[in-house]
Amino acid sequence: MASTICVINVKGGCGKTTVATHLAAALSSSGLKTALADWDRYRGATHWIKLRPKEAVKIELADWRKSFGAVPKGVQRVVIDCPASLKSKRVREVAEEADIIVVPILPSVFDEYATKLFLRDLEDIKKIRKRRKKVLLIGNRYRANSLAGRRLTENLSDLGHPANHQISERSVYPQLAALGLTVFDLETKSMIERQMEWLPLIQEIETAIQLPFAKPQRPKKSKKSKKSRKSKKSKK
Repeated sequence: MASTICVINVKGGCGKTTVATHLAAALSSSGLKTALADWDRYRGATHWIKLRPKEAVKIELADWRKSFGAVPKGVQRVVIDCPASLKSKRVREVAEEADIIVVPILPSVFDEYATKLFLRDLEDIKKIRKRRKKVLLIGNRYRANSLAGRRLTENLSDLGHPANHQISERSVYPQLAALGLTVFDLETKSMIERQMEWLPLIQEIETAIQLPFAKPQRPKKSKKSKKSRKSKKSKK
């Protein structure tokens, strides 16, 4: 059965498709048969896959606008590129089914506020509220030395979910997207440096998939305690 990574934020323009395509390329490059599920009405992920060179690592396409939830046969990982402005019912539906939820957020006061409201809605889902489903926040288009970048780092730590990942703002991302590529498709020195930014996120996702949150078990009552209760009743 395929494990599902949902890239979602109701705020538009936060880089969901860039994150989704890079996660899909990274997972596929590691040897896992991976599908990119395009759920966005603008079909950016679908267009990107069509642009990919034949020699690039293969990523399957799942068109969720036509068939929601459909997954190509034999796929091990599904990365969902979700649209912005999803209705609460749809957010709940996809979030409950996903194994991991990835939320990109830009360093702006508008994005931070919208993401706080979105995370509050996610808390209505029991597994998320009980921290039995991982939600990972990514500071996207991040500039470490900027005031906005520093504020984002501070604010992310207050949102109640792991926020250990930042992806730098680089002109190479839109340039590669226009070719149907990611930093994981090239092995130049500069691309390998960019890959290093993504690897901690990939590793955390894979660790969470391999070691899912276990449901807490109630301690079993020992036979000895049952016997002692019976003896107390007989004495009475």
